[in-house]
Amino acid sequence: MTKEELSKIEKYQFTAERLQIVADMFIFCCYSGLAYNEMANLEKSHIINGFDGNEWINMKRAKTQQTLSIPLLNKSKMMIEKYKNVDETKVLPSLSNQKFNTYLKEIADIVGIDKRLTHHLARRTFATTVLLYNDVPMEIVSELLGHSKITITQEHYAKVVNKKVSEQMIKLNSKL
Repeated sequence: MTKEELSKIEKYQFTAERLQIVADMFIFCCYSGLAYNEMANLEKSHIINGFDGNEWINMKRAKTQQTLSIPLLNKSKMMIEKYKNVDETKVLPSLSNQKFNTYLKEIADIVGIDKRLTHHLARRTFATTVLLYNDVPMEIVSELLGHSKITITQEHYAKVVNKKVSEQMIKLNSKL
């Protein structure tokens, strides 16, 4: 998703509570990169104070069993705060992946996004719009996504890297 599309979801106030909850959970994942299973199983005990004094998500990735350590960005913290009283142990409300993606389709229609929204798109948005477009190095993106090898990240996000290379070369060309 583009920054503008993400902003549409962030700014819209949905009248249907179920849609607002899903929009908030989607936004949370756009700023944390969690896959559906990690989001669904995220517990309050997984939020720790890190070595740097900031809050981090620290949990095992369901798919690879690798430890995920993700520093929380402010927008993710806002969603955690908003839903802190929903459940004693879980960070976010519980919803099936199928319902989540069905509600995302409604959200896309309401806010005028002409693409298929899925939970996985939130993860891709984290990697591209949030990280790579803000000059976070590929190695860090790979680590935050919990990929077992950097080549996995490079294969999935090569187009983004090419776009950044093009932008940098245009900047350089204007300086020369």
